[in-house]
Amino acid sequence: ISGVNDVHVFISSGENVLLPCNNALHDCNSTTWSYYNNSAAVELIAKGNKKKDTESHERLSLGSDCSLNIKNITKEDYGSYTCQQYVNEHKPQQGLYAHVNLHVLHVSSSSSQTEISAGSSVSLSCQLYSYSSAGVSCDDLIKSGGINLLWVNQTGVNLTISDSGYNVSTSRLCIFTLNTTLLNEDDNREWRCEVTQGDQVKTSVTYTVKISGEGGGEEEGEEGGGGGEGGQEGEEKDR
Repeated sequence: ISGVNDVHVFISSGENVLLPCNNALHDCNSTTWSYYNNSAAVELIAKGNKKKDTESHERLSLGSDCSLNIKNITKEDYGSYTCQQYVNEHKPQQGLYAHVNLHVLHVSSSSSQTEISAGSSVSLSCQLYSYSSAGVSCDDLIKSGGINLLWVNQTGVNLTISDSGYNVSTSRLCIFTLNTTLLNEDDNREWRCEVTQGDQVKTSVTYTVKISGEGGGEEEGEEGGGGGEGGQEGEEKDR
């Protein structure tokens, strides 16, 4: 499409995000936002009005500058968002397309329980969900875009495959799994999955271990988003 201006936004699940519309006219009455991923296109905003027949409509709002605000991002929200301006009832203005590619970072645990017995092993899977308007896969984005996915400890040190006490494995470039056996001294220990480009952290998700009582030996995992460049705060809380 001629006039396409691709923007890439990285965010963690659970965060709020603002997607810019870089082709807005004098008001938002002509603005239409559409969403694409591997399935058919879905219209979210039509000529300034929110469509109510979409699954995510309650989490959507249109900013005064015609940006699209999405609350409580889920991994299913990843994809390509297009902002168009309609000059009349049916015809979009030529050349006025703005593509925003939303990449979502999500961490899941091997245990569905909030409390785990002492000495148990845990696997934390960190995945970057990605799709671009050009059809570029997540693996291709990492190969060609200088994007890296990695696990770090609470001091920011990269946990490599050879680190003692940890095993970091990957089945694809966009999925990194951290395997470890939780110890008593892991109380309040944090592990963080980061998406980086060069020396810049684009977004991150922190997983915190909580251990309660010596007798019970129970551990509770908590997951928290670290924010992303497209979030309303614009910086990682944990950086």
